[in-house]
Amino acid sequence: MTSSRKVELKSEIAAMPSWLRRSIGKASEISTVQRIIKQRQLHTICEQGRCPNRGECYAQKTATFLLMGPTCTRSCAFCQIDKGHAPIPVDLEEPQKVAEAVQLLGLRYVVLTSVARDDLDDGGAGHFVKTMEKIRQINPETQIEVLTPDFWGGTDVGETGQKRRIEMIITARPACFNHNVETVRRLSGPVRRGAKYDRSLSVLAIVKEIDAAVPTKSGLMVGHGETREEIIETMADLLAVGCDRLTLGQYMRPSLEHLPVQKYWTPEEFEELGKIAEDMRFSHVCSGPLVRSSYHAGSVDS
Repeated sequence: MTSSRKVELKSEIAAMPSWLRRSIGKASEISTVQRIIKQRQLHTICEQGRCPNRGECYAQKTATFLLMGPTCTRSCAFCQIDKGHAPIPVDLEEPQKVAEAVQLLGLRYVVLTSVARDDLDDGGAGHFVKTMEKIRQINPETQIEVLTPDFWGGTDVGETGQKRRIEMIITARPACFNHNVETVRRLSGPVRRGAKYDRSLSVLAIVKEIDAAVPTKSGLMVGHGETREEIIETMADLLAVGCDRLTLGQYMRPSLEHLPVQKYWTPEEFEELGKIAEDMRFSHVCSGPLVRSSYHAGSVDS
């Protein structure tokens, strides 16, 4: 990194508001989780995405596993996940390894997410199902939420293939089906390269079409230059496709190679947005600067 880039990075860190600075949590709890994860060559979005809440979530016996490797076939401009080269082959033993890790960590609520795997025939849907099955064999009381990509890639691309893959996962009975729209319609192109706003809405709509009883959830990162009105419009779009739960959090630039932050929304503004969402009749809302899509995920079903 050049000296000018170092100066730029230090300046950006210094400009970060105080409410985005927090203790990561107890080192002992974090190291225990990291050891069990690394021994099995597993990945978590908690670590890969450098989530600021991972210590708190580990202490509450929740974690989010990142399935099918750490490399994504998409190139979203906000995301910390590795991209830009071929993903590793899928580890066929991963479902068993995840199930064992869940048991060793005593997790009561697990979120399964994944990188986009457009290189796979089914986009990775079958791997989600196998992992859910293995977890339940060893940990029958553990609740499982899924946070999925849009399942548009691979073979059989299109609405029919997308619906078939989502149906596979719904049949496996997740406690909640989460798919993030991430940002408002106007900014979806530059922020979510490779994804589409309406395609993400259709994921949530398809879930309800298949089984209306399955809770659905979506999340937005603010700070890309969206307006308050655009956020409310996005909430309305989510409600229109039956979305039950909502998370709102601040976008934090992972590196100078990612999109710059356009605005740091204040805790008071997040509180106001959360109240608006509750008034719009989302069944569960989590809104705050450090909120991420899996934050307090298990609190709804505990």
